[in-house]
Amino acid sequence: MDSITQITLGAAVGVAVMGRRTAVWKAALWGAIGGTLPDLDAFIDHGDAILNMTRHRAESHSLLMLTLLAPAMAWLVSRLHREPASFKRWWLALWLVLITHPLLDTMTVYGTQLLQPLTDHPFAIGSVFIIDPAYTLALLIGVIVALSMKSARALAWNAAGLALSTLYLAWSFCAQQYVTQIARASLQQQGIEAQGLLVTPAPFNTVLWRLVAMTPTHYREGYYSLLDDDPHIEWTLHDRGAALMSQHGHDPYLARIAAFSHGFYSVSLDDENLFVTDLRMGQEPNYTFRFNLGTDAARAHGGHRPTLAGSRPDLERALPWLWRRLWGERVPPMSFMSERARPLEP
Repeated sequence: MDSITQITLGAAVGVAVMGRRTAVWKAALWGAIGGTLPDLDAFIDHGDAILNMTRHRAESHSLLMLTLLAPAMAWLVSRLHREPASFKRWWLALWLVLITHPLLDTMTVYGTQLLQPLTDHPFAIGSVFIIDPAYTLALLIGVIVALSMKSARALAWNAAGLALSTLYLAWSFCAQQYVTQIARASLQQQGIEAQGLLVTPAPFNTVLWRLVAMTPTHYREGYYSLLDDDPHIEWTLHDRGAALMSQHGHDPYLARIAAFSHGFYSVSLDDENLFVTDLRMGQEPNYTFRFNLGTDAARAHGGHRPTLAGSRPDLERALPWLWRRLWGERVPPMSFMSERARPLEP
């Protein structure tokens, strides 16, 4: 999730666990610090754009590593504030602050390596977008009230914010499962045998969902809103570059994206440069993580490291489209602007 959400969640958890055992501002402050610590790995340069992407949310998001960090951090905080008697409580609070960060990240589609160093598998449920105001707002209100009021009722507001935000996560998962069933039925009705199906929310909400269905040679993108008046899904067809995958499947960078994206990727050639795209984040034709692997000659001589070539949609067109489609209006998908896409017949 975004930094503001993680800071707010950390503060809320810190306040909830510490209660009146310390000043509310102390619990909120250290909760916020602990809530943002795991994401400091984003400042580490691993040498190229693909490694920077796939090594984010790795060791710093490991449940084991964060569990080992918690007592050291609790010892420091309890000594700094001269509260040695509260060491165990600080330990519990900061442990929960630290581990809720990667657990929340796992609810997004990016991929979080929870079990480092045992495995580098990127766990991803994908039921919430990386920025979701509905989730963050409940936490933020609870923390602000807890900091601004001195009555016992203030802590109840913080607890309510945590409860509501947790219920929202549960709602997102249930909605995702519901849309998944609709998407599978749509594929079956249209005679499409998909090897993989991605169901993840469109930006900033859990009402409109983006769907990606993979076949050996193509991928299909569709959208379904919980406010749609019927379950019909219009899919658009896109070439995933099967021939290029076969030709360059040995490339370690391409293989790394294939594994990290759980197979939701495409390969293309542009001006003799090979590109690999993670299809999970973005929408056709704009994807956040699209990488230039260079030309055959450059890769053969080790003269090119992958560079990020991702793009973002034009917000002046994307946001109105998102709003209209969210409310169930059957507007043409933005991928129609791309020459690579063509609509499928129902």
